[in-house]
Amino acid sequence: MSTAGNELPVAVLGAGSWGTALAVQFARSGRPTRLWGRDRERLAVMARERRNERYLPSGTFPESLAVEADLARALGGARDLLIAVPSHAFRAMLTGIRPLLADETQLAWATKGFELASGLLPHQVAREVLGPKRSVAVLSGPTFAREVGAGLPTAMVVASPEAAFAQSLAQDLSSTNFRVYTSTDIVGVEVGGAVKNVLAVGAGLSDGLGFGANARVALITRGLAEMMRLGVALGAHRETFMGLAGLGDLVLTCTDDQSRNRRFGLRLAGGGTPAEALEAIGQVVEGYPAARALRDVAARAGVEMPLCESIYRVLYEGVPARDAVRELMTRPIKSEIG
Repeated sequence: MSTAGNELPVAVLGAGSWGTALAVQFARSGRPTRLWGRDRERLAVMARERRNERYLPSGTFPESLAVEADLARALGGARDLLIAVPSHAFRAMLTGIRPLLADETQLAWATKGFELASGLLPHQVAREVLGPKRSVAVLSGPTFAREVGAGLPTAMVVASPEAAFAQSLAQDLSSTNFRVYTSTDIVGVEVGGAVKNVLAVGAGLSDGLGFGANARVALITRGLAEMMRLGVALGAHRETFMGLAGLGDLVLTCTDDQSRNRRFGLRLAGGGTPAEALEAIGQVVEGYPAARALRDVAARAGVEMPLCESIYRVLYEGVPARDAVRELMTRPIKSEIG
């Protein structure tokens, strides 16, 4: 996949599982890549062992992947920048790097979720912090970092208001076992990435309580309807939610235990508190804060999301999951469509 910009480095900020996996994939595809993280000691170990043993032991670092502990050096001369940090850290990361960015640096992120305080999507936060002129994009879709690190066949989507930027990123990421599709619907792709995390918590709760396959599939399909209603209300295209960043990511996270959000729901179903479940998982569970942010966003948009509302009540109001399901099942009968 040779492009004119391939000789210029890409900087990946965030050395967790997903940031590391994407850095490995850029490097595999022939792009000089720099991976930066906050923990200098861990970075030194990663540079020596040529892998991220803690978060992604399946991903051996290609020769073209450099581990860089100095943020300014990581960004220096980079044409493209990819941010892979949790949603609660996204604004602070943008604010911190703003003085270091060259005018021509293009920005992408793999961050998913509404900002808790404002209810803004990541691209709206980026516009607030960096202004309206910089090229921006989001990477999303049904991807587990471990499988990407291991080089297993994967497909995802990159969305940008600028089709040329999306196409460039897709070319630079794609390889024999990694296919990237493009979209200009950045709102739809970001809404899909935010809502699916909440629904995956619900899927974990449902399965952990033994509600069965019928209930899981009902949650996925009705959850997709809620995701679509909210997305369209916020300006997204309906068809986006039938693609990789909507249905694809939703099915993945609701059905496979590699999903931290699903495992979080399973632990809650086993009798743990949210704090205990979060501690046991030991990594960020985006669906937990996303449930609260999503509730506020849906209320402001005037969109009814009964499944997501029930998950919020279980997480934040202490409503037993069985009671929440009973309430859902006894709601007034209505048409499936509409």
